[in-house]
Amino acid sequence: MGPYGLFLTNYEKIGYNRPMKSEKSCGAVLYFRSEDGILFLIEKMNKGHYALVKGHVERQETELETALREIKEETNLDAKIDTSFRLETEYAPAIGVMKKVVYFIGELISQKAIPQAEEVKEILFLPFDQAYSILTYQNDKAILKSAIEYINRK
Repeated sequence: MGPYGLFLTNYEKIGYNRPMKSEKSCGAVLYFRSEDGILFLIEKMNKGHYALVKGHVERQETELETALREIKEETNLDAKIDTSFRLETEYAPAIGVMKKVVYFIGELISQKAIPQAEEVKEILFLPFDQAYSILTYQNDKAILKSAIEYINRK
């Protein structure tokens, strides 16, 4: 049994057994209500993938402080965060690294986005189906699906 539950991680399968470095990031599924329905903010990153807003926790920040800072840094937008929606996901971005990401949901206060040039190539506002299909990673797709379900229950 692997250290992360009942299943072996990919690194255990190949015999990698050194201690994993832990990282933590926080972010949010961002949306706004338009005349055409709910639109979600998706970032096209400079590395080519499509993702939700997130970033590393700095110093003694809370999860909420990190999410708000990352939203502002990456998009120049403000959002009203709903912390009752809080989902975690974990993945290994590199050998020897395990990253935990905490996502909240946030309704955007404005839509005049300015991408952070160092990381973000383009900011898109898309309806759920398009946002879901364009996201690169399955973890992000699962978080987005949970977010639309949460919004529809409200």
